[in-house]
Amino acid sequence: MAAKPMLGVWFRQVRGPFLVLAVALALLGVATARWHGFVHLGHSLLLGLGVVLAHAAVNLFNELSDHATGIDDRTARTPFSGGSGMLQAGRTTPRQVTIAAYGALLAAGAVGLYFARISGWPILAFMACGALAIRFYTSHLARWGIGELVSGLTLGSLVVIGSHYALTSFMTLDILYISIPPGILTALLLFLNEFPDAEADRRGGRRHLVILLGTRRSAVLYALGVLLVFVLIAAAPLLLNVPHAAWIALAALPLGLAASVLAWRHHDDPPRLVAAQGLNVALVIVTDLLLALAYFL
Repeated sequence: MAAKPMLGVWFRQVRGPFLVLAVALALLGVATARWHGFVHLGHSLLLGLGVVLAHAAVNLFNELSDHATGIDDRTARTPFSGGSGMLQAGRTTPRQVTIAAYGALLAAGAVGLYFARISGWPILAFMACGALAIRFYTSHLARWGIGELVSGLTLGSLVVIGSHYALTSFMTLDILYISIPPGILTALLLFLNEFPDAEADRRGGRRHLVILLGTRRSAVLYALGVLLVFVLIAAAPLLLNVPHAAWIALAALPLGLAASVLAWRHHDDPPRLVAAQGLNVALVIVTDLLLALAYFL
């Protein structure tokens, strides 16, 4: 009977619901590969597992750092920010989370090495970028004002690019282009979730965009980022070899508009900002999945 509670604890510790993002990003890479004529179910499933493990490692290293600096002790926890609370509650220990973090990272690396062997050395470059971002995001990148940019690139765009390359062994300009909106969305997911934690993060030594700009200007930047995502999607089939079905992803625009309005209205009111955070999560996942669906169609 103790196994079930422990599974629940670790599901919360790795921020299980947020791993859906990893699945959506990998699925888009699988979809673009299929659209180019490459279908391999086993490889697709293994690839998805590797991406999920990498994302879990990110979350675990983040929890470790925020516990060590005391950030998670000072934040008002919401469903979307403030950490899982498992370390603070004593349900897990730093040693256990450290082992799990490095274990997940090594397992993801093993999957990456397999695809490097069968698809080519560029996979090693993708792996190196991802591993550095995973290990040093919280301890370094988030303190240098580039955390959102690096996360959008490595945990957004490069997941799509790397997934496509792992399954096809080639890259085209249209894949590079269509990876940009998911990259921006990943950055926006992190960005909006930093609003409630800005003061605790500042006291913990972080220096991210919300701290540098303030929540009001950050709300404007968030809205501009949402607009850019949909401009890029709308232009994609007109500029490159991207299916016109990609326009179905524009159906997620109302989510982005609603999140932007709420972020502007409640940028300095964390309890009322939760609705915007929820819409933001839906925006990211729905847009990525609709882009994947467009390629499957």
